[in-house]
Amino acid sequence: MKLVFATHNQNKFTEVKAMLPEHIELVSLTDIGCHEEIEETADTIEGNALLKAQYVFDTYQMNCFADDTGLEVKALNNAPGVHSARYAGGYDSEANMEKLLKNLHGVEDRSAQFKTAIALVTAETTELFLGICEGEIALERRGLSGFGYDPIFQPKGWDKTFSEMTLEQKSDIGHRGKGMRQLIEFLEQ
Repeated sequence: MKLVFATHNQNKFTEVKAMLPEHIELVSLTDIGCHEEIEETADTIEGNALLKAQYVFDTYQMNCFADDTGLEVKALNNAPGVHSARYAGGYDSEANMEKLLKNLHGVEDRSAQFKTAIALVTAETTELFLGICEGEIALERRGLSGFGYDPIFQPKGWDKTFSEMTLEQKSDIGHRGKGMRQLIEFLEQ
């Protein structure tokens, strides 16, 4: 089975490809010649995932899944949420983390969750899968691996941030891994 993963993010593509069984051939937007950025104009994480997957299916007539992820911080009324990638105004992970840490300065309750919505669009069906990982925002950046908010997100029950974990550990407990396992289970049926 061949599936398009609607992303240009090589880090995300590598993380997801490692989770899939070998009989699923995964290709990226670049692989199919889609070089445009698909606008994320929905008001929800779920809506953005569906928007991207539907665009690829309609434009390229290929089975596709897309994800959208948001970091929801309780003390900030679940911000940055749907705006996580552009929290500081542009697509700049360092600036996003800096703004988040500044906004949480002096805040005692640092509880947060990562939420990933995965939308699958094929000729036969449209499905949505959700993965949630609860945790908290660390006081400072820790670790060298991962991407996005990984250096400041510490999952519940762990003394490490995502950036201090191996890819396998992160995939096992993380939001994207949880959503991907639901997608894989659906595809295997």
